[in-house]
Amino acid sequence: MFARRHPFLFFFMIISSCLTIMFIGFVALVSFGSKMVTAEFTQQYTSPGGNIGIVEIKGVILSSKRVIHDIKTFRDDDSIKAIILRIDSPGGGIGPSQEIYREIMKTRKDKVIITSMGAVAASGGYYIASATNGIVANKGTITGSIGVIMEYTNLMEIAKKIGISPVVIKSGEFKDMGSPLRELKDSEKKIFQDLVDELHLQFVNDAAKARGIDVKKMAKLADGRVYTGQKALKLKLIDRLGNLDDAVRWAGEIANIKGELKPVYPKEDQITFIKKLVGTLFKDINISGTVTDNLRYIIN
Repeated sequence: MFARRHPFLFFFMIISSCLTIMFIGFVALVSFGSKMVTAEFTQQYTSPGGNIGIVEIKGVILSSKRVIHDIKTFRDDDSIKAIILRIDSPGGGIGPSQEIYREIMKTRKDKVIITSMGAVAASGGYYIASATNGIVANKGTITGSIGVIMEYTNLMEIAKKIGISPVVIKSGEFKDMGSPLRELKDSEKKIFQDLVDELHLQFVNDAAKARGIDVKKMAKLADGRVYTGQKALKLKLIDRLGNLDDAVRWAGEIANIKGELKPVYPKEDQITFIKKLVGTLFKDINISGTVTDNLRYIIN
């Protein structure tokens, strides 16, 4: 009777009940799953006897905090004799890349640190890789892209069509340069170009220094083009062709590790696990986000 008299209220109650049950089930899943998988991670990442640490750098490089923390953790662990950087990244921010580069330069004085390139290790990914004692890549790995790019979108014509008129009050002549609501002046273009050129020179100098390549030769290679792993080997941008296992074996040889090689990963905290679990559960729903991410990787 209640359902017939109040169909909308009844429907709302059913939906609310279903959502409540789903939420309780999700919380239980996270709680139970985190206990099981955390135990699995603990066994994988903190198993005794590990002697080669693997630090992963995936996706766009927006922050250096986690990578530097993992490198320091392995550097300070006496049982870890060598470190592998597994890079699968199209690049990212200049600042974070430089911070990781400098941490690697410090680390390689005390421990062997080798890069293993995945599908792509370009731009900032190569910046970081260049600092390691050696680089291993697959034949088809996309690397290189040595350079700096600065982009902005000009919305001036759109603003005119919808009647937006910007009002700017600024403290200096160049405080609003790069505004999307007006044309870029020639003097401003020069400032931005000088900035990009300076950052590019930093990239070239650091990569040349770390790789032991003449700066002029590196500068010729650093015109922004990408190279396959096979081409990069001929150009001395990398040292060997191979996969992660090959990099581990090479690191073991350089570090003079006797006996079995036992790679280990940094311990993963439970919050990170829950984020990954939520992402896995809802990845099929976030279609637009996935497309955006893929596009970003292609154009980066």
